[in-house]
Amino acid sequence: MVKIAVSIGSNIERERSLRGALVALREAFGKVVVSPVYESPAYGFEGPDFYNLIVVFETALDVYAVRDVIQEIEVREGRARSKKRFDSRALDLDLLLYADAVLYDAGFDIPRCEILEHDYVLKPLADLLPEVRHPVTGESYGQIWAQFEHKSSALSLVTGLHLG
Repeated sequence: MVKIAVSIGSNIERERSLRGALVALREAFGKVVVSPVYESPAYGFEGPDFYNLIVVFETALDVYAVRDVIQEIEVREGRARSKKRFDSRALDLDLLLYADAVLYDAGFDIPRCEILEHDYVLKPLADLLPEVRHPVTGESYGQIWAQFEHKSSALSLVTGLHLG
């Protein structure tokens, strides 16, 4: 079994989309540990604010099968693929970590570069895995967050939304 981290984001029907994603991830992978939810402005385009969170789970599936499952969940939950990289979306699932693998080929970006670039990815990851070390930098996610230069005052914890 390998530990997986997946980011979940939505800025269209946010609560419904996140709940649907969590149900689907639990059906596919079993127990899923869920970070707090953060709200952040759309990045790279004008649009509604996003809800973002991270989930962590274990699986025996290889990285290709995990990618296929999460892409299928995106489509099933209303993700419409746009030619634009930055656009509003009902659901965005990104495979952040596959154990301590470093895979920057065959269509993979693992560990996902956004971990070190965006507070809305790093903060919930640091919440769930503060002692786990980034496979490239060797620093823990808690250390990376403590030193993060791109902390946004626009990133806010969503209270009252319990996704379990």
